[in-house]
Amino acid sequence: MAPLTNIDSLQKDAGAIEVEKVASLDVGNVPKDVDTPLTDEEKKIVKRATRKTDWRLIPILGACYSISAIDRINISAARIAGMDVELGFRVGDRYSIALLVFFITYFIFEIPSNVVLRKVGAANWLAFLCMSWGLVTFGAGFAKKWTDIVICRLLLGLFEAGFFPGSVYLISCWYTRFEVQKRLAAFYSINVMANGFGSVLAYGCMQLSGRNGWLGWRWIFIINGAMTMLLAVLGRILIVDFPDKVHKSRFPFLKPAEVASIQAKLERDRHDAEYDALTMNKFLSACARWELWVFALKFFAVTTIVYALAFFIPIILQGMGYSVGMTFLLSAPPAVAAVPWIMLCSWAADKYHLRSPFIILQCVLGIVGLMIVAYAKNNGARYFGIFMGLAGANANIPTALAWQANNIRGQSLRMVASGLQVGFGAIGGIYASTVFMQKEAPTYRTGLWAVTGAQLYLVVSTLGMNYHYWRQNKKADRGEVVLEGMEDFSHITMSAPQQGRQSPEPETQSDAQAGQQAQPNQQGGETETQQKSDDSKNNLPSNPEHVLAKHSEETTSKKV
Repeated sequence: MAPLTNIDSLQKDAGAIEVEKVASLDVGNVPKDVDTPLTDEEKKIVKRATRKTDWRLIPILGACYSISAIDRINISAARIAGMDVELGFRVGDRYSIALLVFFITYFIFEIPSNVVLRKVGAANWLAFLCMSWGLVTFGAGFAKKWTDIVICRLLLGLFEAGFFPGSVYLISCWYTRFEVQKRLAAFYSINVMANGFGSVLAYGCMQLSGRNGWLGWRWIFIINGAMTMLLAVLGRILIVDFPDKVHKSRFPFLKPAEVASIQAKLERDRHDAEYDALTMNKFLSACARWELWVFALKFFAVTTIVYALAFFIPIILQGMGYSVGMTFLLSAPPAVAAVPWIMLCSWAADKYHLRSPFIILQCVLGIVGLMIVAYAKNNGARYFGIFMGLAGANANIPTALAWQANNIRGQSLRMVASGLQVGFGAIGGIYASTVFMQKEAPTYRTGLWAVTGAQLYLVVSTLGMNYHYWRQNKKADRGEVVLEGMEDFSHITMSAPQQGRQSPEPETQSDAQAGQQAQPNQQGGETETQQKSDDSKNNLPSNPEHVLAKHSEETTSKKV
């Protein structure tokens, strides 16, 4: 009996060590028992952890990105508020130059910023960026000549470059494939809503014209810059780090068991909960994947219409004969009305596990809106076209981001992919700022057609990528390829993906045993091993809270 006693003692000691590891949440300590069904109590832990993450992560990131977008596009409000006259922006293409230079630095520093983000921590880096572009925006209010604004725009692009891809990367590391679009949509919708009211804020700033001898456009930059710096301080306090690093926070917002449940959820979803450091070989390998470049070009097409409408809606409205004040007020309702559509599309896309059909639908909506703006004679009809264009354009942002995030694995790859994708979005801004020529004001038909062409390309490339992924899934079903290094991985296409497939040649002994015990499911080729949760049994895996691992303290206590 003595040996048994010793074994029991060893088991208890090992269990204690494992629980201690879970409490400290080392980077390598991702729960591995991800196929065990959850108890009701464990499901509650998962739901609570996800809900707490939602409220802690999404609002502050959305608020900071909103102020960045306002600081980026408030140049259009400043132009109407007197900057054109005082600094001579009506001469030639000076305004287009000021718009364009922002995107040069914005494009260059996307991926490097993501690398720094991972090294220094999300809260430190994102708050630093926010404070920096706030200072630049504040300084733009003291410009003496038009070239000063150009320099400020270059610096603004440098500091804003990292925030959006960093936020997308951070969010995608906290949520599963069919949780992420709703969260990206909520994050982005805060920005859309704020931009709508940003025009009202700009109008309020204009009322300070004459105070301290400054015109209204200066107050727009000064007040927006001051607000940004205050928000940066709040961001430093509230922004959370990656799941594998969040335990290092001085005031952690999740308990150890809750963080473990998040990590296990991610491991079950795509087996990349652990961080894999970015090396030069991994970077070059990522750059060699042609799919990432297609997604980047697709995002270029997505952002062309977003930037075009953001930069030129106030000018188009003013060209309809509205006063400056009415122009700002009329800019808000289309943006606010777009938010319910964004959230509805994202909810449906996550629920039905679809991406490309929604991209095409939103492209059609955007194209119809642009054509109404370009050719309708009635101002009311043109204004309705702005509503349609903004809804379709902005709803495609989270959809396009989620589609790429859903089809790749590995945190280092995700880091490069998000930076590259959002970087090409900056090229969309360059494109939009150059095709709208001043001599065509206020109709800008060449610009509207150029943006429409980008949307048509988006439709064609979406169909092409969908066909490619469909073929890859078929090959994987036949056992000819392994997608993304994961046996049961499926790409997202026009139809909902399979949630698992039996490996024809299991690589490990445990995999082989699981393959021998599993029986095919008549409805979708799924196995009993892959159907242990209630949702999987009903072929309804769209409720992500049920796709998780067991509570780590209980699971690890069984290990030796």
